[in-house]
This record gives sequence, structure tokens and C-alpha cells, in this order.
Amino acid sequence: MAQQPEFQDYYKTLGVPRTATQAEIKKAFRKLARESHPDKHAGDKGAERRFKEINEANAVLSDPGKRAKYDQFGRDWEAYARAGAAAGGASGGRDPFGPGSPFAGYTFRTGGAGGPGGVRYEFRTSGDPGAFSDFFHMMFGDESAAAGEPEVFNTGGSESIDDLLARLGMAGSGAGAGRARSNIGGGASRAASARPQPIEVTAEISLEESFHGTSRIVELEGRRLEVIIPRGANTGSRIRLTGKGPDGRDLIVVTKLKPHRTFARKGDDLERDVPVTLREALLGGEIPVVTLKGRVLLTVPAGTQNGRTFRLKGQGMPRFKGDDSGDLYVRIRLVLPTNLDGEATAAAGKFLDMVDQPDPRS
Repeated sequence: MAQQPEFQDYYKTLGVPRTATQAEIKKAFRKLARESHPDKHAGDKGAERRFKEINEANAVLSDPGKRAKYDQFGRDWEAYARAGAAAGGASGGRDPFGPGSPFAGYTFRTGGAGGPGGVRYEFRTSGDPGAFSDFFHMMFGDESAAAGEPEVFNTGGSESIDDLLARLGMAGSGAGAGRARSNIGGGASRAASARPQPIEVTAEISLEESFHGTSRIVELEGRRLEVIIPRGANTGSRIRLTGKGPDGRDLIVVTKLKPHRTFARKGDDLERDVPVTLREALLGGEIPVVTLKGRVLLTVPAGTQNGRTFRLKGQGMPRFKGDDSGDLYVRIRLVLPTNLDGEATAAAGKFLDMVDQPDPRS
């Protein structure tokens, strides 16, 4: 019989009591990791092994789910071996977990949630064991798997090993086969049903609120919750508050930007029109432009055409995820003088006669 992996006391490895808080575990791990890091002990195989043990202990104890599983089953390791031998006899001498079996890749152990008679079936992939021990992988499954956790199936004591193997077409039916219920393959659906759907609410914000950041009060089932909306939020931006909704559900606030009378938003950039006089367009000059950051002066060259666009770098919206800002694009809108009196009309005609302007339509 193959030697069983040796039980490892992760609490002893980190030097913390079984009642240690997550903060105490984190502190102990950081201290030991610094002391035992291979870079400080070049060529020392003992230090390298110690470093791996520390990382393995932290990987379990810092994860509430793994820690609970370890606390419940860690020292019952020899029972797993006895349960494995019993499974071999139940299938007529053929290893029910060997190659070619529909149950290949599963291990099982007794003493599950269903009481002393319960059986827990655990799916483990056969990937690279990596830096963790056999004990870790046999207890927690292949940590390189996408899900990161083994699939666990509980019979709760109502189904014997014979019943399970009969369900899999590997043995005759037993008395309990008719009432056995198949859970294999249902891990994903159970996980999905265990996670309640988040609650989504919409928050309308103005462009100024998006620029400076703001907050909203969300009322859910009589509870008032203040939601901070970061700078740069746009239509469709999502702010998730984990576990803040009723029954511990996640709350997602989706922002919707109100139209603005001056600025148009294009991603993180802004656009706006700036009216200029005939004098300013013909002769050039500095014109004031109001941005969301304040007032700036734009230099308009002589002979600026109507519709010409100028870029003001960094005068746009702050990025929702980032430290910089978009740009502001200023479009010139020429405003011609109207209601000319006779003298002004004559002067304008005389001026235009002096200007050699080609036909722009030719």
C-alpha cells in the first residue's frame, strides 16, 4: 500500500495558535517569509524547503474556506486510507478510482458533513503538483485548476459506496440505489445558485459631478447606503459594493451621465464651441475659454477659419481608472456682425473690395 502523505501542522509552521486572526496569520507569514527567503540563503536546501512550507501554510490558513476544511479533516488523514481500501473491495477488487474508471480522478474520505456514516467525494485533476506538498493537493485538490477548488460531493450518510458505484455502472445495485441522488457534475450549478444575483441600481449624475466625484444615497429595504462615485464615471460605469445589499448580496451602481448644455463628452475627451468675433478671426488674439477646471486663454491666430478646432491638452475628464485626464477640443464658431448702418455697410464694401479673396466654391 502506498505511503500516505504526512499530516502537516500549518499553525505550527507559521507559529500561530489555532485561534489566530487573519491579521495575525498575515503578519506571521510576512515575517517568516522574509527570514526564510531563498535569496537570503543561497544554496541552502533547508531554507528553500522551509520557504515552501511557509507559503503552503499561508495558502491554506489565509483562505477561510481552506482553513475550515483543514481544521475539520486535517488530523483524520489515516481514515482516508481505510476508506480507499474499502472502496477497492466494494468494486470487486478493481480500483474504482483508477485509470479507465468513470470515477477516475476522485478521492473520498469519511466523516463528512453527513455525520460518521457520510462519505465525501472529491474530484482532483492530475496537473503539476507545483511547489505544494502531496498532503496539500490530496486535501485541497489541484490548485492549478481554473476553479482553484476540488469538486466535493456529500452523500450525507444516505448513500453507501456500493450505491455510488452502482450509479456509476461499476457494481450491482444496492438497497439504497433507488433513493440515491446524483450530484456529480453539479458543482458549477450549486456554486452558481450559492451566489445570489447582485442588485443593480442606476444613478444619474451631471458632468460636473463626474468631473469632481460625488456620492448618492441608495435606499434598499429601509436601509440607506451612501455610495461614493469616483471621478471620471461615465454612462455605463459600474461601482460594485461587495456584500452591501440585502442578505449580503452585492450592490452594483451603474452611472448615467446627463446631457450638458456646453460640453459634449467623447470618452474621456470633451468638445465645445467657442464663439469669436470677425475681428478676432481676422486679426487674431487671445480669447477666454471656460473649462471644467477653470478659465484659460486660447491664442487664436490671424485668419482663423470658422470651424477650426484647437486641442487643449489635459483639460478633459479625469479617467475613471487612471491618474491622467483627457483633452478638451475647442471648435471656433465665427459670429458675423449684423444690423450694419449705411456707413458701416459702405466701409465693409470698401474693405472687401481691397481684399483679394479667391472664390472658395471654385
